[in-house]
Amino acid sequence: MKLLSGNEAVAQGAWEAGATVGVAYPGTPSTETMEAFARKEGVYAEWCVNEKVTVEVGLGASAAGARVLATMKHVGVNVAADPLFTAAYTGVGGGMVVLAADDPGMYSSQNEQDSHFYAAAAHLPMMDPADSAEALAFARDAFALSERFDVPFMLRSTVRVSHTKTPVEEGGRAAYEPAPYESRPQKWVMMPAFAKPRRTVQLARDAELAAWAEECPYNVVERRGSAVGVVCAGAAYQHVAEALPDASIMKLGVTWPLPAARLRAFADEVDALYVVEEASDYLAQAVRACGVEVSAFPAPLPREGELSPGLVRAAFGLPEPPHAAPRADVPARPPALCPGCPHRLVFKELTRVRAIVTGDIGCYTLGALPPLAAMDTCVDMGASVSMAHGFELALAGAEHRPVVAVIGDSTFAHSGLSSLISTVYNRGGGTVCVLDNRTTAMTGRQGNPFNGVTLQDRPSRELDLEAVVRAVGVEDVSVVDPYDMGAVRAAIKAAVASPELTVLIFRAPCVLLERTRKPVYSAGPRCTGCGVCATLGCPAIARDPEAGLASIDPALCIGCGQCAQYCRFDAIAQD
Repeated sequence: MKLLSGNEAVAQGAWEAGATVGVAYPGTPSTETMEAFARKEGVYAEWCVNEKVTVEVGLGASAAGARVLATMKHVGVNVAADPLFTAAYTGVGGGMVVLAADDPGMYSSQNEQDSHFYAAAAHLPMMDPADSAEALAFARDAFALSERFDVPFMLRSTVRVSHTKTPVEEGGRAAYEPAPYESRPQKWVMMPAFAKPRRTVQLARDAELAAWAEECPYNVVERRGSAVGVVCAGAAYQHVAEALPDASIMKLGVTWPLPAARLRAFADEVDALYVVEEASDYLAQAVRACGVEVSAFPAPLPREGELSPGLVRAAFGLPEPPHAAPRADVPARPPALCPGCPHRLVFKELTRVRAIVTGDIGCYTLGALPPLAAMDTCVDMGASVSMAHGFELALAGAEHRPVVAVIGDSTFAHSGLSSLISTVYNRGGGTVCVLDNRTTAMTGRQGNPFNGVTLQDRPSRELDLEAVVRAVGVEDVSVVDPYDMGAVRAAIKAAVASPELTVLIFRAPCVLLERTRKPVYSAGPRCTGCGVCATLGCPAIARDPEAGLASIDPALCIGCGQCAQYCRFDAIAQD
């Protein structure tokens, strides 16, 4: 018996099934899955530039006969949707399993979405583990099922399943020998003449999957009282089981397709049937579509965020168990860029020129928060460059504030490059700031094409970011030291004044990569309490509550010197 997180359990299950290829783009809460798989013996694993490429690489390996694990977070499924939908036509060679890790509550995401809808729309079977033991078992079994039904299988996780450690029984690695590859264009070349017959295959497979869902062991009924029956799946099951110990529960391990006959039989056994799910109505709609009457809650479940046993009890009109009230004197802990973050001065200087800043997905999104408050938009990966072009189009011919796109190096590789190509092609202007901190920082410092670090530390190529930008047609490209206030200020001032498209590459490693500490800074007697240093938003800088003067925490300061450059009174110096 061993404690594994759901992510680690999926990786273990894939390894036990004989999977040899793992592909992913990092994204919380899925990231650790591929990192764990990469440490297994006899496997190849890589970070791809985005989720679309992830599925395509995985599908190619599957077509050649390998068993493949592909992982991503829920918004990554949006990016991967194009090949996923067609993979339901082509089917597989070796078994292929795609993990979609959803994030109800949006702890690390820009939206809440339910990947069940993708499975249903794409006709891809989906399995919902409720703990690490099921995550391992479902992942292990899904590869053979993928080959049996000739279709990729999806696993859906949520943050609670992905990151909670529960007991599992690990097993040995299965022997898997892929069949020799044979060319089959009618199966793999999806032009209309071949895709039409594959659509017929897909619909016939749907009927076979529906019959399998009725008999598979992953859908479990726990019979207790007959007054209340609850249908649920995944992490929601844990909350229901704790909140309603007297209710009968139908825990769905397979959520597409649903076992319609078993659902109707379960409904006949209880006086009232309810569906409990997080931040979605997929399951309730799907159960109703099976001909089952779903009862309304006495008090509605919240339509957003994660569930808890207390919220489930409240929906059924039951009192919450007694618990201690939260303390009211706990100080707020708003997220902030790390002390010494190389992005900080860029945002500070963008506020000085009153730029309209179109932002992107990464830890630098924190530049939107006070006191920097230097970001106007953030929608999805790569959107900063595209939206900046849109701003320029809408504001053309009028006096307007400078428009600046801000994007990280990994996100630029993910989808920013194609946005930049489109802007260049359409002769757009404006400024693009690439914050090149030499890593994919927000998800745990993974590699990317512009730092050349691979998941398994294999020899690689570090792409030349400046050369790539110039190759697509940008002539005005500069590399700037983001710790040099004067250089940052001069570069931004020149870029926003130029009528040409300008790309500024602010290059310095993430402070969590090197973790070097220089002599710390402190505020001396010359401090006037002007507060300018506090506008940098560095967690190490505070204001003495009695004297109103600057105070620098030596335990947090890493000696970067950013604050000293902004002090006009030379009151901040290294100790």
